[in-house]
Amino acid sequence: MKGIILAGGKGTRLAPLTEVTNKHLLPVGKEPMIWHSVKQLASSGITDILIVTSTNHMGDVVNSLGSGKRFACEFTYRVQEEAAGIADALSLGEQFAQGKKIVVLLGDNIFEYSIRQHVEAFAEQPEGARVLLKEVGDPERFAIAALDEKQIIKIEEKPTEPKTNYAVVGCYMYDSQVFNLIRKVQPSERGELEITAINELYLKQGQLQFSFVNGRWMDAGTFNSFNEANNLMLLNDNKILHDI
Repeated sequence: MKGIILAGGKGTRLAPLTEVTNKHLLPVGKEPMIWHSVKQLASSGITDILIVTSTNHMGDVVNSLGSGKRFACEFTYRVQEEAAGIADALSLGEQFAQGKKIVVLLGDNIFEYSIRQHVEAFAEQPEGARVLLKEVGDPERFAIAALDEKQIIKIEEKPTEPKTNYAVVGCYMYDSQVFNLIRKVQPSERGELEITAINELYLKQGQLQFSFVNGRWMDAGTFNSFNEANNLMLLNDNKILHDI
């Protein structure tokens, strides 16, 4: 299994902090934010990792992460030349994936506990995708999953009247179908290829499974959540905790 970390975008919600650096290089606790995603994948036994970032910040990201030796990993880098959506960034990983299952992390998502048990559950799936869910207090900010007892029945992107408080967090696990599915989706109203559209296609095929996140999680893309992520990582000395 291979890992992909998506660390592009403009980081406008964290301006002016992001005027001179990539959001994913801002510190959480004692380390750059993107280090957390690397350590999450490594904690799950995934050491062959693709980093996708923007043209403006590739040099800084490479300077921080290097070859991967520091993390006992091997890194490959790709540039997303325009901020055209998460699915667009993911499409750059097709050659890297080589037909294998992939675990995709958004580089601004912070998880208190290791995602290893979810990765292991995905490894047991014969096909399809797996997403992680977390109950949140502000569901209008996220893609929200409507559930019955055993499965997701619908995903709504930033709903004004959410049916649940279960956010689809920035960790996505896909089989080799994902790249063909990306080719089938059209840009959204904001001109981007949305990852929710990919998850919905898996859902229509009856191949979307889910797990609930253990412990605390935050999307560190706003000042409040960035502050929460910083406090959590300081409290835990930037260590990733293991199964509850």
